[in-house]
Amino acid sequence: MGTLGSFRFPAPLTRICPVPWAHWYREKPALLSLGAGVPRVQVAGKKDHPALLSLEESDLEEQFVKGHGPGGQATNKTSNCVVLKHVPSGLVVKCHQTRSLDQNRKLARKILQEKVDVFYNEENSVAYRERREAEKKKQERKKRAKQTLEKKRLLKELWEAFEEEGGVPHPHGYRAPKAVFARFKKPRIVLHGGLNCG
Repeated sequence: MGTLGSFRFPAPLTRICPVPWAHWYREKPALLSLGAGVPRVQVAGKKDHPALLSLEESDLEEQFVKGHGPGGQATNKTSNCVVLKHVPSGLVVKCHQTRSLDQNRKLARKILQEKVDVFYNEENSVAYRERREAEKKKQERKKRAKQTLEKKRLLKELWEAFEEEGGVPHPHGYRAPKAVFARFKKPRIVLHGGLNCG
């Protein structure tokens, strides 16, 4: 048995027609795509969260209505705005972020999936977890900024004490008296082998 025999592919790979050479420079062709009906696998990232709840197509009602907003006649006369309703929960999403109907359909499903997750899982939903993590990071940044300000304040006090006691002249500037730096002295660390670090 060869080396390729030991690999198992999740689905049959299908070849898509090559793009004409005139269009080659504009966009990259999709040479291989997964076959239909293959479930998407969530790639494990930094923290492995459970995936969003999947939406069944039988539970969705989809309508296409005329667009609105900037874009002129092309927007106002084409029905590329997607209204998607999740029947079991009653949640409705209206998406008109792009001029493409297909992209609006994908975006509407993604937004509705997040809303359904929040509706059913409430505090345990992915959106709430991301919000809590962002708040935690913000608090950590605030704490670090506060520590930096405290260090700057201590440095300012040190400089003022240095000026009051009159620093010793030095060719490259001023050298502070040893009494000023006594409380900021770095502790020496002794390792088990008797080596000094610090």
